[in-house]
Amino acid sequence: MSPRNDYSSSAAAAGKLVNNQIKWRGDSGLKDGKEVDLDLSKGMYDAGDAVKFGFPLAFTATMLSWTILERGQRMGMEGVDQLQKAKDSVKWITDYLVNAHPKDNVLYVQVGDAEKDHKCWQRPESITDNKPLFQINTTAPGSDVAAETAAALASASLVFKKSDPPYSAKLLEHAKKLFIFADKYREYYSVSLPQVKKYYNSTGYGDELLWAASWLYHATQEDIYKDYVVGSEAEEFADWGKPSWFSWDNKLAGVQVLLSRVYFFHGKDNTKLAKYRKSAQALMCTLLPESPSATSDRTNGGLIWIAEWNALQHPVAVAFLASLYGDYMEKSDNENLECDEKTFKSEDLREFAKKQADYVLGDNPNSMSYLVGYSKKFPKFVHHRGASIPADATTGCKDGYQWLESTKPNPNEATGALVGGPFMNETYIDSRNNSMQGEPTTYNSALLVGLLSSLATSSQSVVTSLG
Repeated sequence: MSPRNDYSSSAAAAGKLVNNQIKWRGDSGLKDGKEVDLDLSKGMYDAGDAVKFGFPLAFTATMLSWTILERGQRMGMEGVDQLQKAKDSVKWITDYLVNAHPKDNVLYVQVGDAEKDHKCWQRPESITDNKPLFQINTTAPGSDVAAETAAALASASLVFKKSDPPYSAKLLEHAKKLFIFADKYREYYSVSLPQVKKYYNSTGYGDELLWAASWLYHATQEDIYKDYVVGSEAEEFADWGKPSWFSWDNKLAGVQVLLSRVYFFHGKDNTKLAKYRKSAQALMCTLLPESPSATSDRTNGGLIWIAEWNALQHPVAVAFLASLYGDYMEKSDNENLECDEKTFKSEDLREFAKKQADYVLGDNPNSMSYLVGYSKKFPKFVHHRGASIPADATTGCKDGYQWLESTKPNPNEATGALVGGPFMNETYIDSRNNSMQGEPTTYNSALLVGLLSSLATSSQSVVTSLG
């Protein structure tokens, strides 16, 4: 799962694979959704398991779409023959998300029982049981996951606006309806569905509502969505002036950068948009090591470090945002980033982003690349069922544990997978049982595609409008 591979045939893809380039993967989940007369076979398994979690899956699609929109032109993905592959990857997810939204106030948000799945060690291709389905509706709503799905479909509608107008219109129609559902029936999806809480618990839904409205504004240019992000909902949810980290759970930093784009290019007379821009600037100032407000949440090697589980998600995410914000500054002739008494340039943000990427790719105390398959030294015991079991092995739920416990490296290489990453002291234990550090995720890979694509292009690749 890297910029050089097709997501639809990646180690995470479910369904009947198309143009499969990975010999150890095959068709899986072909019956998903059949019991409710839906085709939920596509989509992606979130990590090393066989569960489709809708919340992080939608975020994966949103981030891939944002990258395509910013970096997909001739000087970016298209120039290295990756644009169509990236679009195919987005469509593999959005096809699933559209099918998961069969009517206005119903959204299927998970396929598979995570508790049961995590008690087994087998390839997705070996699973024959019907997987349980989990949905949100008017009596069990989920504003966060519905709004994130709306954001994914709205951003993807822009990706396909020129190449496939009917599909783009279809995505946008679903996005609008999901946003109405998310806004009208407000609740955490992990309250309505306690089963999801252990794995992808949501800590809020206001950020997703603003995120979805921001993407719908870019997709439609309709004032109703712009008014939403600068109106009473913004006063309630925007949390202006308080920098936050960007992840599948918290979208506020993404909202701030995305609306800074509107401010820089189209709305400098709007005081509410100026607040988003100021909040984004505060985040940028926390990232730069020489800034007076620089965060101390980083390793000695310079990696932004926020959490033990999946430590690389946050530094890769904010580095991607920093690269975009710096390019917005440069393209809109906003030359300076003021951090208290010190002034920085867009080049400083790009340098920060580059150092985070370099750390991930091997410039770190372990001299290890955390991107599987890249460089001479990278994780060989990745916590991934499919990668750890030979493709010709026939296993059930329990006998597959022989492969989990094996002392030999994975027989299959999950090329392009970004693992969780190091601890604060920069140690990394390459063990298949170490899911905290060694499990790859689709959203990590999507974020890394964005970061690396940004660093491979210049600010001139940024277009002034996404609409």
